[in-house]
Amino acid sequence: MPRRTVLLFAGACIAIAAALAVVTMVVVTGREQAAQSLPASSETGQPMVGGPFQLVDQNGRTVDQTMLEGRWSLVFFGFTYCPDFCPTTLATLAATQAQLGADAEKMQIVFISVDPERDTPQALKDYLSSDGFPKGVIGLTGTPEQVAAAAKAYRAYFQKVGEGDAYTMNHSLTVYLMGPDGQFRSAIAHDLGPDRSAELIRRAMARG
Repeated sequence: MPRRTVLLFAGACIAIAAALAVVTMVVVTGREQAAQSLPASSETGQPMVGGPFQLVDQNGRTVDQTMLEGRWSLVFFGFTYCPDFCPTTLATLAATQAQLGADAEKMQIVFISVDPERDTPQALKDYLSSDGFPKGVIGLTGTPEQVAAAAKAYRAYFQKVGEGDAYTMNHSLTVYLMGPDGQFRSAIAHDLGPDRSAELIRRAMARG
């Protein structure tokens, strides 16, 4: 094989390997360092996630941020008309719940709707009772202003897309792990998987 051809072939292999390395690094960074993209407090260095909110659960009861106190919580923003990410994430959280075993008793899962126009308490109750979703998941909704305030506290993004009955909602996919003191502990990527999510949660529980 001519030397020039060999050099060209070798260069192409190196370029491909470098590209694959970059892709791998981006994927790992997105999954393992989700919390690092959140704004941090200048005093504590911890991500500024969570805060006061007032919403209504699927049973019509008014709740606020104190509902997070005393238990570990996984907080997730979505909506009942979501065609893919929301049901997939909820199913993953159900599998994570199973992986945690007895530790799951220390945890609650909170689903906050970003679509208050359609997601009434009854709609949430019907949706979250679906097979394959986490047991005991708490659904929250409210007025558009209340939902926007809760999303702002968690640095969660959402936007209505489209008009009429066929509209959908774009929204962020991060699951927020909150400690029994109601304070943020870690961000869990929606596609981390039940095994690694359970491992992350157990490590956080061990640290307290």
